[in-house]
Amino acid sequence: MIDKTVFEHKTAAYYTLGCKLNFAETSTIGKVLSEQGIRKVRNGEKADICVVNTCSVTELADKKCRQAIRKIGKQHPGAFIVVTGCYAQLKPEEVAHIEGVDLVLGAEQKLDILSYLDDLDKRRDGGAIIASETKNIRTFSPSCSSDDRTRHFLKVQDGCDYFCSYCTIPFARGRSRNGTIESLVRQAKDVAAEGGKEIVLTGVNIGDFGKSTGETFINLIRALDEVEGITRYRISSIEPNLITDEIIEFVAKSKRFAPHFHIPLQSGSDGVLNLMKRKYDTALFCYKINKIKTIMPHAFIGVDVIVGTRGETDELFEEARLFIESLDISQLHVFSYSERPGTQALKISYAIDPKTKHVRSKQLLDISDRKLQTFYEAHIGQTADVLFEHTRRGDLMHGFTANYIKVETPYDSKLVNAPQKVILAGWNDNQSALTCKLLNHVE
Repeated sequence: MIDKTVFEHKTAAYYTLGCKLNFAETSTIGKVLSEQGIRKVRNGEKADICVVNTCSVTELADKKCRQAIRKIGKQHPGAFIVVTGCYAQLKPEEVAHIEGVDLVLGAEQKLDILSYLDDLDKRRDGGAIIASETKNIRTFSPSCSSDDRTRHFLKVQDGCDYFCSYCTIPFARGRSRNGTIESLVRQAKDVAAEGGKEIVLTGVNIGDFGKSTGETFINLIRALDEVEGITRYRISSIEPNLITDEIIEFVAKSKRFAPHFHIPLQSGSDGVLNLMKRKYDTALFCYKINKIKTIMPHAFIGVDVIVGTRGETDELFEEARLFIESLDISQLHVFSYSERPGTQALKISYAIDPKTKHVRSKQLLDISDRKLQTFYEAHIGQTADVLFEHTRRGDLMHGFTANYIKVETPYDSKLVNAPQKVILAGWNDNQSALTCKLLNHVE
């Protein structure tokens, strides 16, 4: 039994690093603490509890987590600091010895945080560690973010059974597991009842949905498509070998799923893909892109790429660059390879120096800029539906079309979270978004 008196008049601050899945989980942690009377800290206020949800996808991510934890300790002196997330699961001892940390929670414990907050006394001898071995993680903990966002992030899957040679995520998140279709539809209905209009389906490897329930991802999205009140869904990153023709064809004719895909390529060289132990080749990837664009020419396709992985010679990078240039995609998300302890990639002898990684990143980012500009400009003059967001930047606000074109307009609170039909106009001043003319707005 939880002693609620421990939490009377307490405040909490929440910090999230990393992926959309982390944001969904942090939001759920916030709801759990709020139900015990713990109020979210206001700007400028000192928190009694700080919860830091960490990332560990690269060495740089680990460094940013350490910096954030130390900064938070200075901003909220005397606060009880709880650290969770992938960095906490992978390196709990390291995290526990960061100054100010009181409690380290592993992946399976993070959403059961109340069970471990029996008191809020600061620890003088390093943080307490409560974590399961990753191989024993089997629990799926539902999460959905709703922290002042127009967009909600619904966690449908967790963990990964793929062991790519460069990646530590299976060691941080555990095996693939998921919620039931029934429970996820129920959560989507709750979002609609709260007035939410857009849901992003998140997970570690969402195309692998169904491993723990015997269901399928295509049946999940069919069920979600029937939830009244939701304007649109987006599918977050989905592996190319798991985005079936059936899924693509369903999105093309669905009522609510956006023509927006985020597909990790990681390398445009079959030689490098083999070293990475990916489960597809460039021919399959090219087929998927062409399939999408054939039936949805207006679809936005974002693609993840890693540069400078071990074994990526100049010749293999050039092969990858030319392949990527040939693809009818909208944008690249470019990452520099980071050495991760315990990964199979460390056995590959040919390493890439930081300067070369930087040069290669710049080349791919230039390709991305050109492709994004081409995609946006092809839509100028067209009519689109936009969901404008809460965030205000000076006198302006922004939102996104279904196919993920960023749109800017003068701020008007009545536009927030209300679908607006617009005509897409030219670029804004810094070419970060298109301007628009509102067609159905009533003053």
